[in-house]
Amino acid sequence: MRNTLMVAALASGLALSGCTTDPYSGQQRLNKTAIGTLAGAAGGAAISKATGGSKTGRDAAIGAALGAGVGYYMERQAKQLEQQMAGTGVTVTPNANGNIDLVMPGNITFAFDSASLNPSFRPTLDKLAATMNEYNQNTITIAGHTDSVGNPSYNMNLSRDRANAVRNYLVSRGVASNRINVVAYGQTRPIADNSTDFGRQQNRRVELTVNAPSSVR
Repeated sequence: MRNTLMVAALASGLALSGCTTDPYSGQQRLNKTAIGTLAGAAGGAAISKATGGSKTGRDAAIGAALGAGVGYYMERQAKQLEQQMAGTGVTVTPNANGNIDLVMPGNITFAFDSASLNPSFRPTLDKLAATMNEYNQNTITIAGHTDSVGNPSYNMNLSRDRANAVRNYLVSRGVASNRINVVAYGQTRPIADNSTDFGRQQNRRVELTVNAPSSVR
């Protein structure tokens, strides 16, 4: 019971102290350091209880410290990426599970029906590669997407080729290949209406997710 109260007190304190105001929406939200701390505390406590540990409160505190380090690491990285991608057409969105999502729309990355990177987009990927090399504790998932025009099988292959083109460019700029996983979704995951030109433009995209590490060294 005492350990449970300790964990609850930690979570309550963080919820109060870890809030920041979103400059765009004006809404209160937990910053990544607080989210990481809460997740670490919960994870440390759960592991301790599952393994029969008698020091759940201590293990929650250890988990909180590790989680705070990860949260701060991801928060700094997100801010750097937001600054680097400003004005490029790439959106950077820290998500609720601690990862960072970057959406690269097709109109700036590839010509129509092509998997060859636009030369004008390479400087943007150079900046991204530099950050990925600086923050080298993350793994990266690159997902290719298309609109619904054309054969689904062809679109699946095109989305894979485009995701691989981004992967290969990052590797050529020093990002370790074993950190990158490529997935292809073709036309199966639209984010807009494929019946309109504007919607199809939004659906033709490459999404890159910077995955939060379990801990930072």
